[in-house]
Amino acid sequence: MPKLTFVKKDGTRQVVDAPLKLSVMEIAKLFTLDMEGACEGCLACATCHVIVDPAWAGRLPPPGDDEMDLLELVFGLQETSRLACQIEMTPALVGLVVSLPRGK
Repeated sequence: MPKLTFVKKDGTRQVVDAPLKLSVMEIAKLFTLDMEGACEGCLACATCHVIVDPAWAGRLPPPGDDEMDLLELVFGLQETSRLACQIEMTPALVGLVVSLPRGK
């Protein structure tokens, strides 16, 4: 099974099985990680904000205009910030590392 690493808010790492074709948000919810994902992936909120490890950021498809608009609303926006609902696990992303923002 492909792996995905979440860096939790306290800095610890949790490596999880990451089924292909699921979004990073869906995978976070499978493992009850601290991610709200209020709109369930409908691209209507920004509560699934993650920070992609810089080594991986260039491997992701670029964010669309709607995602960029929502990212402007997040606390702690960083250059590699993305919405987890918009990152689908593919073979090219096996081993992906994302951090959950520490919050306000």
